[in-house]
Amino acid sequence: MNERALRRTLSDLPLGGVRYDEQTGSTNDAALAWAAEGVPDLTLVVADEQTAGRGRGGRSWITPFGTALAFSLVLHPRPVERDIIPLYSALGALAVASALGEKYGLMPEIKWPNDVLVHGRKLCGILAETVWLGERAESVVLGIGLNVRPEAVPAAEALDFPATSLEEVTGLSVDRLSLLHDILAALLTWRPRLGTEEFIQAWEGRLAFRGKQVQVWAKDQPLRAGQVEGLDRKGGLRLRSPQGKLFTVHFGEIRLRPVV
Repeated sequence: MNERALRRTLSDLPLGGVRYDEQTGSTNDAALAWAAEGVPDLTLVVADEQTAGRGRGGRSWITPFGTALAFSLVLHPRPVERDIIPLYSALGALAVASALGEKYGLMPEIKWPNDVLVHGRKLCGILAETVWLGERAESVVLGIGLNVRPEAVPAAEALDFPATSLEEVTGLSVDRLSLLHDILAALLTWRPRLGTEEFIQAWEGRLAFRGKQVQVWAKDQPLRAGQVEGLDRKGGLRLRSPQGKLFTVHFGEIRLRPVV
């Protein structure tokens, strides 16, 4: 990957700007700094190597050189999007899942709220970080990390959830630039439908662990358990407790695992 090839591949997409780094600490940090300079909507930061990337809850996301997709997109929420900021993570996950399904015939699932799984293993993670101006969301940096080559997958002892790579599950040699283009194109297709019934239904149709018993951890909250029932209209996760009571999880540092 190089900047010239990146710009050529993405030239048909209405991006606000493109920045390529061979190596960076975190594409989200680079994009947040760029956003502070007032860059346009849909400004993109891509790196071939990420040495200090992070996921939700402060977990690290390291990207060895040339093995993955690591990119962040600066989005300026439109007026209709300002009340549904939490759905940006789902926008990234749905874009990835849609692109993988169309390009490779896979059936990815979305582990609520922001991970993309294939065959029950994590392939991609999304981290959305919001820049606030008073009470208004000035920008959202949507970071996406997708394991392309087997070398991108950390050692098993370093994982908190089983992981895989796209080349492992497809048996194919993957063109990272072409894949990046398809994910961004899918994101542009889904963005106008953010928060609509169609969007929620598409997300719910890919929901991982549907009908299964899971345990849910949230920061400073007691452990909760229930059966995954689906999503509510705002993208909250609906669960049924062992006593048969429905409840919804909306926010927080949430991790889901099937009960063993």
